[in-house]
Amino acid sequence: MQKVPMTVAGHARLEEEIKHLKSVERPAIIEAIAEARSHGDLSENAEYHAARERQSFIEGRIAELEDKLSRADVIDTAKMSGDTVKFGAFVKVVDEDTDKEQEFQIVGEYEADIEKGMLALTAPLPRALIGKSVGDSVEVTTPKGAKAYEVLEVVFK
Repeated sequence: MQKVPMTVAGHARLEEEIKHLKSVERPAIIEAIAEARSHGDLSENAEYHAARERQSFIEGRIAELEDKLSRADVIDTAKMSGDTVKFGAFVKVVDEDTDKEQEFQIVGEYEADIEKGMLALTAPLPRALIGKSVGDSVEVTTPKGAKAYEVLEVVFK
């Protein structure tokens, strides 16, 4: 069983989602199934079939989250320091061609969210940056072609 790196915040979000699914969604769907059953013939009852499908989705999601949490290797990035890029680092880079700066945090694949500036450790740019320090340059092959980036800042929060 392979351990999956995860930040403390990412771990907490997954635990919160499981708690919500078990304490809110699961009881609500059980109630919806009971209500649909009371309407009679189940073979032609669309409400019943929709509720059972929703129940299947919720139970599958709970199992998936429990699996992720059981394999989580929770890393407290607040206790980390240094100027070398590693898991959990907040990194600022500049595109050497366009001078456009980007900031992001390197996180586990289950907590990645590009819109929030959280890139998965397995993505091309973070993979290329691991082990680099401030001032180092890396070349990354992206879907839009090769790009060169320079590391401007590495911070741990």
